[in-house]
Order: sequence, then structure tokens, then C-alpha cells
Amino acid sequence: MKLRGKRRTVDCGLLTSRELNKHMNEFVVCVRNEGYEASLELCKIYQAIPDAGAARHHLLRVIDESGEDYLYPQDFFLPIELPKAIEKAFSALA
Repeated sequence: MKLRGKRRTVDCGLLTSRELNKHMNEFVVCVRNEGYEASLELCKIYQAIPDAGAARHHLLRVIDESGEDYLYPQDFFLPIELPKAIEKAFSALA
């Protein structure tokens, strides 16, 4: 992780829209939050919601800190695979 003033980013390879779209009804981890520090926490797991229109514009719909779903740049997130028990527990909370 790099620290640049108040802006922190995690170096990672970027995924294509198609690759990220495969994970859109799953969970993602936040790796960037510039401009959205109050809405997104770095290294936090968020639930992604399918939105094909947003994906065409390289955006991802996630449930953020407000508890509502909003669009953010896809490169702010990486898909993660959770164990089924954890995924079920997270889904029940959302």
C-alpha cells in the first residue's frame, strides 16, 4: 500500500469490464477511494450489485458506508471470493 498525503492507493492489476462483471453479484474489496473517503474505506469488503449499464461505463454499483447502492469507478475495487459460509452471512446482513 502506498501513502500519498491523505490519498492512499493499493497497487494492483486492473481488470477488464468483462472480468469484473463476472463478479458483480458477489463481493469486492476497496483498493482506492480518492474523492470518496467518507463513502468508501480502503481494504473493506463491499457487496456489488449487477448493473450492466454501469459496467459499460466502467462503473460498479456497490452498497457503500451509507447503506445505499451507488456507482463508483470499477478500478476502485477488486473482486474477492469468500468462503460460502461468510458469503451467506454477509448477504444476510446486506
